[in-house]
This record gives sequence, C-alpha cells and structure tokens, in this order.
Amino acid sequence: MKSVLDESKPIFQQIFDMIADDIVDGELLEGEQIPSTTEISKFYQVNRATVQKGLSMLVEAGYAYKQRGVGMFVAEGAKNQLLTKRKEEFIFNTLSPH
Repeated sequence: MKSVLDESKPIFQQIFDMIADDIVDGELLEGEQIPSTTEISKFYQVNRATVQKGLSMLVEAGYAYKQRGVGMFVAEGAKNQLLTKRKEEFIFNTLSPH
C-alpha cells in the first residue's frame, strides 16, 4: 500500500485501489490475509468505517472474502479478474470514441 492518501478521490476508493494494486503487483497473494480494518485505519489515521467500506467493496467485487473471526483474505482468481477488468477498462477508455 502507498504511504499517503490524497484528495484525488474518496478515501474508501483509494483503499480499495491500493489493495487491488497490491493484488495485481503480487504483493498480496491469493489466500493471503489482507491487513485488518484496525491496522489500516491506524496507519492512515482514518475512520474505521471508511476503511471498512473500501474492504467491503473488495468483497462485493469478488476480489476478497471474509473469514468470520479471522479476517479478510485475497480470493482465488482475484489477480486474473483484476487484470481482465483493467484491460477491458483500458480498451474502453482508450479505443472507444467519447
């Protein structure tokens, strides 16, 4: 994860993006535990609910799953799903007439 949050977009979206980037970059592997809401909120000094929203978006997108009482983990196939989605977005944003 990057060391500083900025004003470019909502904090929860930045948290989602940072963890997604870590998955794509191989810094977080499938089945590996994602830092906890508390760890992330303390590190960035942001509200836990904000962090939770970003993490929940990962679960909703299928890139992570919750294991009750243990934490959140990178889902199987998450890296390939993210790469496919990013390629599609790149093609759409780059090649599609606006």
